[in-house]
Amino acid sequence: MGALDGKVAIVTGAGQGVGRCHAELLAEEGATVVVNDVTDAADDVVAAITASGGKASAFKGSVANWADAEELVNGTIAKYGDLDILVNNAGILRDAMVFSMTEEQWDIVIDVHLKGHFACSHFAAMHWRNAAKAAGEGGVLKRRKIVNTSSESGLFGGTAQSNYGSAKGGIITMTVIHARELGKYGVDVNCIAPRARTPMTEGSPMFAKPESGFDRYDPAHISPMVGWLSAPASDGVNGQVFIVTGEEIHRIQQHIVATSIRAGQQRWTLDGITANKDQLFAGMTSTDVAPFGSLAM
Repeated sequence: MGALDGKVAIVTGAGQGVGRCHAELLAEEGATVVVNDVTDAADDVVAAITASGGKASAFKGSVANWADAEELVNGTIAKYGDLDILVNNAGILRDAMVFSMTEEQWDIVIDVHLKGHFACSHFAAMHWRNAAKAAGEGGVLKRRKIVNTSSESGLFGGTAQSNYGSAKGGIITMTVIHARELGKYGVDVNCIAPRARTPMTEGSPMFAKPESGFDRYDPAHISPMVGWLSAPASDGVNGQVFIVTGEEIHRIQQHIVATSIRAGQQRWTLDGITANKDQLFAGMTSTDVAPFGSLAM
């Protein structure tokens, strides 16, 4: 018996990489999976899942397109009767420095990542809110799950990734907002930042497959956390962000106030801020931008 028996799930960007691994794991755990991709690779994933005894169907379309996102979500509900799990995973890269990035490079990355996450979540949330209202006051709410996909660039700011990092940072904030908005309807919304070998990272020697031993960056290592966040075992885990890589899972704490200075019921002056600079930056060895990342992984 699987942890997701009887559940219906959508995985976006599931034609390859971590998205495919997510779809296959959710199916292994008993979910009926709608595999979304913009290419015919979605059909290959469905064939692999069904050949292994799982249940899946394909939807080819772009989550950056509002109508496609609506058809993906509402079509899934019409076909299977409900939707329990939404894994927002679709993404692309168009890296460039700020002085070189084009409007097209900016727009397409923001659209696929940020708009794509929002569009699918919007239509899923509409259905879940309506279902909760139909249950009436005091009714038993069915638990639902959204798993979003950010990145360490969204957390720490990757060079040449103004578009990608901004979109991924926005997804983290969106996760918290949607967790606040949808929790009362029985929906848990969480976010992962995977570090794995994918079509977007495979060009880096760091992610190369080792000749022997544990393959730390195998994308399949990310999916158990997605499966857990989709399963009843994680009920009540809401608005959380995790870096997931290899054998490691790191929970990320939301922004907190590090230090404070106060002017004493009067307006600050520039000289006053300068005089209190050391207190404002207490504990820091440098006031320059921090190095990328803060975890020795």
